[in-house]
Amino acid sequence: MFGIEKHKVLIWSVTISLLTLFSCQSDKHPESVIGKEIHGETQGTTYTVILAEEGQPITKQQLDSIFTVFDLSLSTYVEDATISKINKATKDIALVDENHFYEECYNLSQHVYQLTSGAFDPSVFPLVKGWGFMHHMDSPLSQQEVDSILTFVSFEKNKLHTISFSNDSIYFQKMHPNFMIDFNAIAQGQSVDVVCAYLSELGYDNYYVEVGGELKTKGVNREGIPWRIGIDVPKENLSSREIENVLSISDKAVATSGNYRKFYIKDGVKYAHSLNPKTGFPVTHSMLSVTVIADNCALADAYATSFMIMGKEKTLEFVKTHPEEKLEVYILSAGKNDAINRDMSSGFKQFIAAN
Repeated sequence: MFGIEKHKVLIWSVTISLLTLFSCQSDKHPESVIGKEIHGETQGTTYTVILAEEGQPITKQQLDSIFTVFDLSLSTYVEDATISKINKATKDIALVDENHFYEECYNLSQHVYQLTSGAFDPSVFPLVKGWGFMHHMDSPLSQQEVDSILTFVSFEKNKLHTISFSNDSIYFQKMHPNFMIDFNAIAQGQSVDVVCAYLSELGYDNYYVEVGGELKTKGVNREGIPWRIGIDVPKENLSSREIENVLSISDKAVATSGNYRKFYIKDGVKYAHSLNPKTGFPVTHSMLSVTVIADNCALADAYATSFMIMGKEKTLEFVKTHPEEKLEVYILSAGKNDAINRDMSSGFKQFIAAN
């Protein structure tokens, strides 16, 4: 996410860094290490790029410049960014987006919005601000206040906005001046895809790219085996990290979304960070986290957010009835006596690493 620390900026579902690369470097055989690692900061969080082979030189400055250009299109914390100009507009606006990041993000968002029947809705941004999650305000909204905000929340094209793209130009019209869009729940994943495309263009076949927990791998790691990814135990206030499971991943993207670490309690009521864009209120189901495996990271990111809204049963049914999306999911839910229940789609087991 953009501008400040990731956990401070949310759409309706917080996407937290539940995924961590398991080190594949052998302490006993350091000579087996190939390539290099590059670490940096972007979008209010951190990034890691691991090259598991020799190839054309790549510097941190090159990667930083890619993220900077990406922010100029989709960062709500960059005043001159495409999305900021659109959000500040009160009527028709025409502008230029030479890299087409906004167009690609918009079209992918519309795709997920339509398939999830609105569970994924970037226009919910004003509702998130109203609930105060962006500023650590513990001020629950009343039904009347929620209903008022919902009058300008809908990503349905031609309802509260119209948009068209022509070459490098964007033409945008608002039907309500308070209508705003925030792509935080998909753009971070998209930035991973953008960096991966850059590495592939340079001829790299084996790499790992991670931004704030959203990641994509290609090929194998530096030991010549699939990349190993850890999933955290979904419990708050742990004194140290605990790994719930380990994945073995090649040529796939992974994103995880969860509620268990980000919430507030007011007058004895727990308010989660996953807001249902239809009701305007936090979700109340028992899902703690969902890990999504997809072909690209933007879709993994967006669907992880969507599934935290939809809940376990609807998520598993969605994956089953939409094979064309090529999704696999791993769901952790709260059970009785602090137990954690595990559910997964039919094809997810193939990605669980052998002991």
